[in-house]
Amino acid sequence: MKIWGEIQRVTGDYNNKKSVNKTERNNNVTSKKDVVSISNRAKDYQTVMKAIKDVPDIRQDKVEELRDKYESGKYDVDESKIADRILKSLAEKKG
Repeated sequence: MKIWGEIQRVTGDYNNKKSVNKTERNNNVTSKKDVVSISNRAKDYQTVMKAIKDVPDIRQDKVEELRDKYESGKYDVDESKIADRILKSLAEKKG
């Protein structure tokens, strides 16, 4: 391809180095503080969980009562009631 006319102007555009202005650095950085808020429902849940942790896993009074009955021979187990409760529990899980 031949370029006729002002070749100086064409080549001059490629030869001109254009200056680029650098951006200034802003050293003013502001930090924001994190804020946490807990809903009333979460506060209620937290209160309930603390109360549950204070309740013992083993009710010692019931254990001692059953131990006394067992050791004295007064602890009587009705096998048919146990079987009925097991069957009812299984039926509820299936339903």
